[in-house]
Amino acid sequence: MRPLVIGRRATIAALAVLAGAVAPRAPADQQRDPELQAVIASAIAEAQCFSDHYDSAVWYTLMEPRLRRIVKDRDERLDILRQVYCETHRPGEARLPPGLVMALIHMESRFDRWAVSPAGAVGLMQVMPFWPERLGMHRYELTRITPNIRMGCAILRFYLDYERNDVRKALARYNGSPGRRDYPDLVISDWTHWAGADDLGFPKPPAPPR
Repeated sequence: MRPLVIGRRATIAALAVLAGAVAPRAPADQQRDPELQAVIASAIAEAQCFSDHYDSAVWYTLMEPRLRRIVKDRDERLDILRQVYCETHRPGEARLPPGLVMALIHMESRFDRWAVSPAGAVGLMQVMPFWPERLGMHRYELTRITPNIRMGCAILRFYLDYERNDVRKALARYNGSPGRRDYPDLVISDWTHWAGADDLGFPKPPAPPR
């Protein structure tokens, strides 16, 4: 089977056929790749949130009702959506499909920022607890929405680059299960639930000549 590679537009119809049987979660990735520290430190240092106002309005309109069923607190819900949109559209970095990040958070923590895995990974994107100490932060900051999503997106972006944008392989590395298909297929299947906004932020095509 050809690897699933991120292009400019998510091919939702192709993803829909990838739904598989529910499989047990693999252990969280230890996230100990030597190159990752510089990547995450850079993401943390760039704290400003960037977004296009029109596209972000579309994003909220599409995603807020879906997330409302899972996250009951309104402020927390909007904060998650804001951070996911901003981190996936970070200037100067490869774009991440925001729907993929939403699916990843859903699978990793069910949007519970207090979630802790058996391996010790913490928060929405299940970031390993040694990262705050290496970056001069406190461990409790992993339970906060902004730094957790910022670090998680930096890690995902790193693995996508490492795997040449092969989504399945990058997700397997994120989850600590390289070579296995169960976890990546579950995330990709869930991605269809968060579809509809992955094209936001790309340049609009020119209008056809009259």
